[in-house]
Amino acid sequence: QVQLVESGGGLVQAGGSLRLSCAASGRTFSNYDMGWFRQAPGKEREFVAAISWTGRSTYYADSAKGRFTISRDNARNTVYLQMNSLKPEDTAVYYCAAGLPGSRRDTDAYKYDYWGQGTQVTVSS
Repeated sequence: QVQLVESGGGLVQAGGSLRLSCAASGRTFSNYDMGWFRQAPGKEREFVAAISWTGRSTYYADSAKGRFTISRDNARNTVYLQMNSLKPEDTAVYYCAAGLPGSRRDTDAYKYDYWGQGTQVTVSS
């Protein structure tokens, strides 16, 4: 089992920044690819960003490219999502997820076996 706890969400004005953190415990964090997803009210959950277990590879949704940066600190068992130039359409509950490297794409939610409870991000216009 891997337990994931997100933090860092909140209310921010458009153009502002937030840094989300996801602290992992349980099994060896460094074995897992990590992803961030989000879900806005009335919408399906969507992929935001992912990082490989080594940290060498990162992937972003088109909506996140150039604005968001995913990173990880395996010594601290933590993955981060730095979000800059936030827009009202970024408003959602953000979830981190952990999955073992495998055949599924990092953008595929079914790749991930463990999920956090989510943290709310609200961007006001």
